[in-house]
Amino acid sequence: MELDVHMANIQELDRRAVELSRSIVATVTQARLRDPTPCADWDLGALLAHLTVQHHGFARAVDGERTELSDWHPISVDDDPVGHYGKAADRVIASFAATGTSTRSVYLPEIRGGSTVPGRVAMSFHFVDYVVHSWDVAAALGRPVDFDDDLLDAAIVVAAQVPDDEASRQPGMAFGPRLAAPTEGRLDRLLTALGRAPRWRA
Repeated sequence: MELDVHMANIQELDRRAVELSRSIVATVTQARLRDPTPCADWDLGALLAHLTVQHHGFARAVDGERTELSDWHPISVDDDPVGHYGKAADRVIASFAATGTSTRSVYLPEIRGGSTVPGRVAMSFHFVDYVVHSWDVAAALGRPVDFDDDLLDAAIVVAAQVPDDEASRQPGMAFGPRLAAPTEGRLDRLLTALGRAPRWRA
């Protein structure tokens, strides 16, 4: 995947997306964990479990560990969703900031049955997840979320590279089939590219 000028500092873009997601997750209460989300197969608790394990999985991968699919299987975080998420966010931010991670070969077992990509590409995958999932969590909570334009511009670049086929967009996966694209509005363009209805309501 080619990264354009928007992606010149993917580690910093990712850090900002993760910190934004952290601020939204911090408002989640136990009473909301069974609420529906824009991810049709996941309630809010399942979405937070996915987000938490993905942080750990990407951190291990960029640290040079060869993980297996089982290492990415979500485990419930219902006992302390905010605490578990915060620790996972700290871990992935630290791993991505380590020297040499942008050029290191990173194995991701979830990508196309297992793929090795440069660290900066792995970070871009993580980045677009956390921009879109920040919106998912906010939408589930019925609260607005504001993204900086440069985050959305970069996420749109990455989203355009996500294959829109059955293997990549089947039920139970993070992204659904691409929807009709609006003519304007960065956030709406990003959401529809990854199968989200921008006006979704619980």
